Amino acid sequence: MKFPSLPLKDGNSIPLIGFGTGTAWYKEDPEEPLNRDLIDILKAAIERGFRHIDASDTCGTEEKVGVAIKECGIPPEEIFVTTKVFGGFYEIRGHIWLSMEQVKASGKAKSIGVSDHQRLHIEEILKVATIIPALNQLEFHPYLQRAHDYLPWMRGHGIEVASSNELTPITKARPGPLDNMLAEIAARHQVSENAVLISWQIAQSIVVTTTTMKVGRLEDYAAAVQLKLSMDEQEKITQVGLAHHLRDWLLTVSIPMIDPSFLIHIW
Repeated sequence: MKFPSLPLKDGNSIPLIGFGTGTAWYKEDPEEPLNRDLIDILKAAIERGFRHIDASDTCGTEEKVGVAIKECGIPPEEIFVTTKVFGGFYEIRGHIWLSMEQVKASGKAKSIGVSDHQRLHIEEILKVATIIPALNQLEFHPYLQRAHDYLPWMRGHGIEVASSNELTPITKARPGPLDNMLAEIAARHQVSENAVLISWQIAQSIVVTTTTMKVGRLEDYAAAVQLKLSMDEQEKITQVGLAHHLRDWLLTVSIPMIDPSFLIHIW
């Protein structure tokens, strides 16, 4: 199954659904052996049409991504790999971005972007940038839709949006006001509630990064691509979600300050 892609301002395209190898697959000890479970489910995802893999330097999963791509038999140039590097100090954000531009100029990355950047962070980058960030990956779901003017503002500057923690209304926020509505919509379309939430984001041209440890769940993501929510269904999810604010990620990490990261897209 071929997943849809989103054109980026730099001329490249990114698949709208990515398989994440972050938090759930975090490698605490860099000396521990390769996680074959992660490699195997990555291969299963690729077999089912995934062509976007999301990794992170801090999670220690990049090597496993490389092994999975090597073993899957798909040409590496057909797979869009995103990784993230720690952003460093706030006061030199513009300087770091110029270093990112050098990475792209060297040909080691096709696209460069940012992660968890607020508007003031991006404005700082735009003061010095000769290459606009292609993408900003941040927590986004019905209960955390960001200020409605932020997404249009980013897109007005040519910056697309990718989500993380997109299943929070199901995984971290129950009971919640969307529970019955998601169940009703899922039953109506004969899909899972996961597929409904992912489809809601795809309808907004938001890149979804999700993960699982169960091969069977991959079918949910394929179903989300085929699912077409009505405008009424989309709007109801949006409006109910706006009335209930919840930020998931900062509630699940134990460090006192989160510094935004920078994205590198390679394929």
